[in-house]
Amino acid sequence: MLTRNNRLIIIGVILLILTSLMFLNVDKDYQYSVDELMGSPEDFENDNVHLRGEVVIGIVDDETNLFLLSGEVEEISIDHSSISLPDGFSEGLTISVKGKLVFNDGIWVIQAKEIQTGCPSKYEANQ
Repeated sequence: MLTRNNRLIIIGVILLILTSLMFLNVDKDYQYSVDELMGSPEDFENDNVHLRGEVVIGIVDDETNLFLLSGEVEEISIDHSSISLPDGFSEGLTISVKGKLVFNDGIWVIQAKEIQTGCPSKYEANQ
């Protein structure tokens, strides 16, 4: 027969195991930069990715629902045909995009499922 202390220890161990399993199963929503993603895009092909970058000025195309997102060196096309652009979206703005990375007609494209803009002051340098 188990003593009260032994039962408490067993219950504590079970709770610790369950809590550990819960944290292992949490989806880590890592946000990549355009340059990180384009360093090896084939590693993420057909995966859902979370990406941040700057909307390239003069490249937003309302007819094809495409725009370019740039990093320090690399660029990637964003297809927003399945969603509408959020309020506050503009060229030159740093945004966050969630979507599926696909290789389409010889180029890498993110099929956007979510686009988030932030407060413009968040991205401006302090003066």
